[in-house]
Amino acid sequence: MMNLQNIAERLMATGKSVSCAESCTGGLLAAEFTRLPGSSAWFHMSWVTYSNEAKQRLLGVLPHTLETHGAVSEETVREMADGALRLANADYALSISGIAGPDGGSAQKPVGTVCFGLATRQTSFARRMHFTGDRDAVRAQAVAFALQWLAQELAD
Repeated sequence: MMNLQNIAERLMATGKSVSCAESCTGGLLAAEFTRLPGSSAWFHMSWVTYSNEAKQRLLGVLPHTLETHGAVSEETVREMADGALRLANADYALSISGIAGPDGGSAQKPVGTVCFGLATRQTSFARRMHFTGDRDAVRAQAVAFALQWLAQELAD
């Protein structure tokens, strides 16, 4: 499995870049990317769009998407990733929106539900995961999953 250093090396070797749009992780994914020296060669920008208003205004998430599917949905994270990709002119964009807890969950979307978007210049994908643990654990697992998903995309 690729680690962060491998991701960075692959992006640099191919001349590709990544951006991200985060909600429940509050910038932790961007912080992980920028932990590496030289990350400015492949990581250019990110957005923390915690509110629905920010998702709409900064990333172009449609009000209808939020009203119909909610902030924690595959539809919303796909639009978040597409917006980040377009605005950053990146090759890849990751997005994360979830319910980290300790409250805010529902029967349909319990605490620990996190949706992820991954956009490329060709297409975009979305996935829903469920993590356990406290707020910090859910957020850490979400960042780890996003990195793993990007690594998998880069390896293909």
